[in-house]
Amino acid sequence: MKAIVIHAARDLRVEDRDAPEPGLGEVAVAIRAGGICGSDLHYYTNGGFGAIRVIDPMVLGHEVAGEIAALGPGVSGLAVGDRVAVNPSLPCGGCIFCLRGEPNHCLDMRFFGSAMRRPHIDGAFRETLVTEATRCVVMSSTMSFAQGAFAEPLAVVLNGVQKAGPLIGRRVHVAGCGPIGALAVLVARGAGAAEIVATDIVDQALTIARNVGADRTINIAETPGAMDAYKEHKGYFDVMFEASGNGAALRTGLEIVRPGGVIVQLGLGGDVTVPQNVIVAKELTVRGTFRFHDEFAMATRMIAEGRLDVMPLLTETLPVTRAEEAFTLAANRSSAMKVQIEFNPA
Repeated sequence: MKAIVIHAARDLRVEDRDAPEPGLGEVAVAIRAGGICGSDLHYYTNGGFGAIRVIDPMVLGHEVAGEIAALGPGVSGLAVGDRVAVNPSLPCGGCIFCLRGEPNHCLDMRFFGSAMRRPHIDGAFRETLVTEATRCVVMSSTMSFAQGAFAEPLAVVLNGVQKAGPLIGRRVHVAGCGPIGALAVLVARGAGAAEIVATDIVDQALTIARNVGADRTINIAETPGAMDAYKEHKGYFDVMFEASGNGAALRTGLEIVRPGGVIVQLGLGGDVTVPQNVIVAKELTVRGTFRFHDEFAMATRMIAEGRLDVMPLLTETLPVTRAEEAFTLAANRSSAMKVQIEFNPA
């Protein structure tokens, strides 16, 4: 089988590897679609992020969907031919966080395509993925594999949106309109937000944000003072989703969110200095959000039922043989929102 393997920064290879047989409790999934995520791009462009570095060759990818090709012993509830979205997250089930219902904080998490451990955890960008059957969520027969590959990033956003509380009638600001930010706009609109204002520095990203539900979009690189009006009377927005990972965006959010409002930090970035007196004086709540758990099945179901249309985010799909071209395109925000790779074409 072909697999997409990162060896070092800018050293991405499509390699031939043996496809193992599924063991006890495992299935073999013929992967059909895989979305390139921001973390995949960090491995590709920088060889990692922060202290996390690629030391050994590692298969990338964790946003995937495919078709059950074989069942291992002891598997029930799945059948050959089932279309599935594959959850990249496998908590241990026995640590203190798993036992108290917070498996996304598992102390022994195994997550596809992660160099946080050594040996690294290989990802799912391969033609045949052998994995635990429990990771597989059966998709509707009307749901495409491309849609299924959006379940993982949508699950991230669903977890974050829940941290904000009810959005019905709320004024919402989304800072950063990459795939996560655009999905935050989509979910906030579906959750009943009265008004959504989205910001970014890339016009194409803002166009997609409008297409999925933003009432107003602002290119803050071109109009840096455009947010000033929202600072009046101690702030305008009830909720902010910070999806850029940019410290300046967070600091602006502290000024434009009203007293008692909520800021949910979706984006990952470096260390940020914030005016803590503003947080105190305005009684703001700043919340982090990390990965997901039950939200993965929820995301798959919401896409299948047509409650959220994720397809406006898909820029292009390229075959696995053009993997490096796909990664180069995905890294260019002015040209792409979400790029997927096709495996095992029908």
